[in-house]
Amino acid sequence: MYNISAKNFVFAMSKENPPMLTVPSGSTLIFETNDALDGQIRSAGQSIESLDWERVNPATGPVAIEGAMPGDAIKVMIKRIDISGNGVMAAIPGFGVFGDETTSASLEVMSIYESHIAFGHGINLPYRPMLGVIGVAPADDPIPCGTPGSHGGNMDCKKIAPGSHLYLPVFCPGALLAMGDAHACMGDGEIMGTGVEAPATVEVEVELLCNFTIADPLLEADGFLYSIVSDDTLESATKRAVANIRDMVAKKMNLDNNTAGMLLSAIGELEICQVVDPLVTVRFGIAKEYALSF
Repeated sequence: MYNISAKNFVFAMSKENPPMLTVPSGSTLIFETNDALDGQIRSAGQSIESLDWERVNPATGPVAIEGAMPGDAIKVMIKRIDISGNGVMAAIPGFGVFGDETTSASLEVMSIYESHIAFGHGINLPYRPMLGVIGVAPADDPIPCGTPGSHGGNMDCKKIAPGSHLYLPVFCPGALLAMGDAHACMGDGEIMGTGVEAPATVEVEVELLCNFTIADPLLEADGFLYSIVSDDTLESATKRAVANIRDMVAKKMNLDNNTAGMLLSAIGELEICQVVDPLVTVRFGIAKEYALSF
């Protein structure tokens, strides 16, 4: 078992980042992660103007996986996400779906318990920990941790949670896995730009899949296989995600594209992960029995 301290973090995913550790396939890793605002919010009375926006979305790592090369993939099994400390949410002018209507900032600091989150105002939220940022180094220029893409990054997919298996394409030697931006709870869309942001301890197991080429992240969760795609628009992200799953279904079930498409139209699941980052992110999935198994 390997431990990666929250003191070791990056603000961009890059092939130039030196790895904190190099570990063999099959290793169990424990990442300590900072919250998305890097611990800058201590009370609801703070001013948004006091925040350093250069310190947003730190990702702990990176960690190199021995033998990982472009054309491979890594499988990241999310074993547990233990949230620590308080949760933070914000409404920020110019940010999120209602950014144009938000004329003044609001901050909420919430107590987190094993069974629920005390949102305040007489409202309790379900405790559903998940990871907002998880990814590898991209092939070309560095990508800020707040931006999603084919490398993963800030996908804000609420199904990246304990028990799920995430597959990430490898673009550079070692893959350079990093993660952060845990939430105690987050709704699909993350419409105000934050979930319940909190530091966490994340335990994962990593496995190298040699010569396993995928274009975008895949996720096994709740009996489904999802393609997670980030792009400029919901329409373009949707088309890519659906095409990824259609191709896998057509191969597994020996169907032509039209028939595979009709099957997806009958039983597929199209869901929005987030619409507030530089790119939007969707996931499209189908029950694993119809898709390729790994």
